[in-house]
Amino acid sequence: MPYTTVNDTRLYYEDAGTGPALLLLHGWGASGRVWQACLPDLVRDHRVITLDWRGCGRSDRPLEGNSIAGVVKDLAAVIETLEVAPTVVGSSIGGVFATELALARPELVHHAVAVDSPGYWPSTGMRETVRDLLTKLVDDRFGTVSGWVPGWFGPKASPALVDWTIRQLLDSGVYIDAHFTEITTYDPRPRLKDLKVPITYLHGELDTQIPVEVSRECAAETPGARVRIIEGCGHIPHQEDPRAFTAALREIA
Repeated sequence: MPYTTVNDTRLYYEDAGTGPALLLLHGWGASGRVWQACLPDLVRDHRVITLDWRGCGRSDRPLEGNSIAGVVKDLAAVIETLEVAPTVVGSSIGGVFATELALARPELVHHAVAVDSPGYWPSTGMRETVRDLLTKLVDDRFGTVSGWVPGWFGPKASPALVDWTIRQLLDSGVYIDAHFTEITTYDPRPRLKDLKVPITYLHGELDTQIPVEVSRECAAETPGARVRIIEGCGHIPHQEDPRAFTAALREIA
């Protein structure tokens, strides 16, 4: 099994194909498996690396390091270990990690792609919703995740995909809930003007978790940034419409 140990944590990854490198980062509680429908097309002419970041999927689930800075430190170490300078594609909070890695270590990133991200909360009401979510995850994790996840998807998603996503989240480590506390105050916009790496924002048209306006506002603060809207999709367009998502990604990488 392909594992690498960084910062005292064993991380699972898969590495296939040759050509320009892509590092694909999943969202909260999921795993590198979320990209599987996109892989057959991308590996034809790219080196594609999928990673289960700490606390998720097949990687270790440590108590410590479950912060934006902690995951970014892991990503930097993985990239250095694999000796690549990839286009880093991050979904949801994975887009936060991609953005922060590009800000902190621009020499390691060829291009950043934030997918339905980078996830700042544009209203106090949304912050309160996240705080309420944290409480509910403690009181009834199974019921809370099962009730929350269906709202992530647009009409293209099958019930089987929704069910599979719920199972992945319930199988992840509980310490990753710490990300929700940090994300309620996260706002990268004041620093985006200093971004030295090209960035593209891909966003599902129908996303109710992180509105399209977030990508547009972030792009307005970032010199040279582009926004690409994927029609008919919600929060996870790479799973809802892999063909459309892969076509959009190919315009970048």
